[in-house]
Amino acid sequence: MDARGWDERYSGRDLVWSAGPNRFVAEECAGLPPGRALDLACGEGRNALWLAGEGWTVTAVDFSAVAIERARELAEARGVSVELLVEDVLTWVPPEGAFDLVVIAYLQLPEMGEVLARAASAVAPGGVLVFVGHDRTNLTEGVGGPQDPAVLHTPGAVAGALPGLTVQRAERVRRAVEVDGEERFAVDTLVRAVRAPRR
Repeated sequence: MDARGWDERYSGRDLVWSAGPNRFVAEECAGLPPGRALDLACGEGRNALWLAGEGWTVTAVDFSAVAIERARELAEARGVSVELLVEDVLTWVPPEGAFDLVVIAYLQLPEMGEVLARAASAVAPGGVLVFVGHDRTNLTEGVGGPQDPAVLHTPGAVAGALPGLTVQRAERVRRAVEVDGEERFAVDTLVRAVRAPRR
């Protein structure tokens, strides 16, 4: 879906995603000392706003101007400050080594290699990258999410596209979702990687 399509989706009255952070992002970031954070493809800002509320200085990027405006409104309502940028992650280059935390949540593109490499380069010494997205096995073992295998992830593919980082966790995780009043499970790729601190 292009930026116009996402603008239309975000133009509804209700939030497209939940107001709170993704549970895996929250779990992986728990206990990290707040610093500078980058949220790539932030949508309406659920993770960025949560991080800002936890004391992080956050830059959040999305190619949907409508989503960024929604995030701005939510930030004002919550009394938190986030730098919000309308940029396409396929072409936007983050400053190298500038962020103590880089978050990528549910960015589903067929051309992820360059995006992941640039995200990895943005991680500062001692910093962390957290990636979560719909896993390829979700097509047969889970529910919901994109049905095009070209935009789905595997832990190995994501972990292998993060030059200069040490992968601490690369696995498939199950996420509870409600379908027709019943609890079902989606399958996600979860990767956590770090850059060695300066000596």
